[in-house]
Amino acid sequence: MLAAFIIVLALTGTTGCKSQHTDTVAAPRNAVACDTQYETPNRGDQPMYPLQLSSEEWKSRLTPEQYRILRERGTEVAFTGKYNDFKSHGLYHCAGCGSTLFHSGTKYDSGSGWPSFYAPVKDEAINIHRDTSYGMLREEVVCSNCGGHLGHVFDDGPLPTGLRYCINSIALTFKPLE
Repeated sequence: MLAAFIIVLALTGTTGCKSQHTDTVAAPRNAVACDTQYETPNRGDQPMYPLQLSSEEWKSRLTPEQYRILRERGTEVAFTGKYNDFKSHGLYHCAGCGSTLFHSGTKYDSGSGWPSFYAPVKDEAINIHRDTSYGMLREEVVCSNCGGHLGHVFDDGPLPTGLRYCINSIALTFKPLE
């Protein structure tokens, strides 16, 4: 039983990203009510995004690892991402489309192994989807421009929001502010 649980954690990358949710999801302000089944990024019950590209176009635009995370909803291994311990002042953008997502002033060390933010740069920058994959109940964070998978949000973050946006480094690019 323990071995099966460890395999699920390894496959999903959920170690360190624990949710306080039990049987219901308290959705953030901009939540979209749908279940993510890890199929195509824009199934019929999910919103269509302004930037629509074919799988081939995404594959030509992204590295294989970026494609796995952003388009196939993968997770990088905890504590391996380049932005986990990164401290520079600036803006984090979607690696898929360049949309501005997070400001470094909202980044904090959650100890989870992934870059963590307590708020997006603006509510409209991201969408939240209910994610019931792997038998868990989580809230998936996606880019509101291209629908790229960024990570998950949990309700165990610091004030002022109480939220922890647990984001894959590979899904982000960084631009310093001068």
